[in-house]
Amino acid sequence: MGTSDNSGKTTHMTRRALLGTGAIAGVAATLGGPGAAAPRAMPDSWDEEVDVVVIGSGFAGLAAAHEAQKAGASVALLEKMQVPGGNSIINGGVMAVAGSDQQAEMGIEDSADVMLADMLKAGLDLNHVALARTVAEHSVDVYRWTVDELEVEYKDRLTHMGGHAVPRAYSTSNGSGSGIIVQQLAKLKELGIEPRTRTLLKHIIRDGDGRVKGVEVREKHAFRDPESGDPRTIKARKAVILATGGFGNDPAFRMMQDPRLTDELDTTNQPGATSEALREAINIGGILIQPSWIQLGPWTSPDEKGMGMAPSFVQGTTASYGVWINTETGERFVNELADRKIRADAIIATGNKAIAIADATGFKYAKGRGTKVDRMLEAGVLTEYATLEDMAAAHDVPLEPLKATIKRFNTSVDAGEDSDMGRYLQADQFKLVDGPYYAVRLLPKVHHTMGGIGINAETQALDVVTGDPISGLYVAGEAAGGVHGASRLGSCATTECLVFGRIAGQNAAAEENWG
Repeated sequence: MGTSDNSGKTTHMTRRALLGTGAIAGVAATLGGPGAAAPRAMPDSWDEEVDVVVIGSGFAGLAAAHEAQKAGASVALLEKMQVPGGNSIINGGVMAVAGSDQQAEMGIEDSADVMLADMLKAGLDLNHVALARTVAEHSVDVYRWTVDELEVEYKDRLTHMGGHAVPRAYSTSNGSGSGIIVQQLAKLKELGIEPRTRTLLKHIIRDGDGRVKGVEVREKHAFRDPESGDPRTIKARKAVILATGGFGNDPAFRMMQDPRLTDELDTTNQPGATSEALREAINIGGILIQPSWIQLGPWTSPDEKGMGMAPSFVQGTTASYGVWINTETGERFVNELADRKIRADAIIATGNKAIAIADATGFKYAKGRGTKVDRMLEAGVLTEYATLEDMAAAHDVPLEPLKATIKRFNTSVDAGEDSDMGRYLQADQFKLVDGPYYAVRLLPKVHHTMGGIGINAETQALDVVTGDPISGLYVAGEAAGGVHGASRLGSCATTECLVFGRIAGQNAAAEENWG
């Protein structure tokens, strides 16, 4: 049996080896013919015909719809939830861009190769390199596209996200992914496209000739009732683009991949981050890549639900200017700017007995950057202590080791090198010296699922049996697997979704009509 890697080169793989790549047990039953699954019966007639059907309305889906329409294709943009945007509209609004003009103006040396190296390091070299390289090499272009085409507004400073060698993350002016999504929706409306909400994908229709030719959906769908809504078939004369996101809010499916991630574990994901579209892509022959690599966000707090407000302060202030402390030892336990997997694993290793702290200077810095610190204080997510002694007492931290830890950190700041953890020190790094002190309790939550349908660098879905592209099916965003390997670097998801969403839309529009 042959399969192709992302370079298009064909290799040979046994059926047993193929199953070892991470495909769930249900796929085993589908092996044995073109498309891996029995073809669905083609409708006698279609209820609707368009050139391109896009499923999902986050960064990737909206970018795909935009590019397909601009290329002259007619587009149906479908969204199962009541409102568009998915996880994208609630994300942190940061995008990794390597080799930008602003970096050059700041004297920061960076390139696509450096960003790629960072992605591979975080991914434990399990990334499909051609995919990761595509993200890094297109990062500047897609950033410029958001500014020139979408008119997205960004803050005038760069953020240093964990695991990146240098500061390279642009932040939307409102500090949220909505700063991009709202602009995408507005531009699509100008093009005559609006998401059809409450429209659930039920089936991808793949014909006996191996080509995907359309979808069956349920309109006026009631979320969590899969049989609700009115059945409708939509013919895709050119292609279907799957941009349905991950499965971080699907405890049953994520527990199949990692039994430790039970429904008792909170998630940063919106309720619609579930697996039914991914399962359907598997059912019609797509290969599932690396589904057991599920990322936990290290900057979340047990004192609020979901993503909450903590990440902006924890990442933007305490990881860059403060320290993270093991409350049992009073010592730092991780490089606060390491990648997400390293930090989340380290928090768990403390028994989830960890706090992120900053002093008065850090608090003023966070407030000056628009971080909602006053709201965090009111909600009890961020707590203020007049002295270091008060903070230590409140969190049962041994005081003398804590004082020694902060003294060593301040000595490192003076020396310009973090002797304890090797953390990148900011150009304007300041010492921890001024009360009051501020703390956030840390508890990792399910954040991103690295696994998904296997694709090549053209975003074509790959067949589980042959490894060849499935004609008429493209996948972009978190629904695709292999880009990030074991762990995704922060701010790379926005870049990835927009890069591959655009590629999917352009390529889908260029397909020949099948009928």
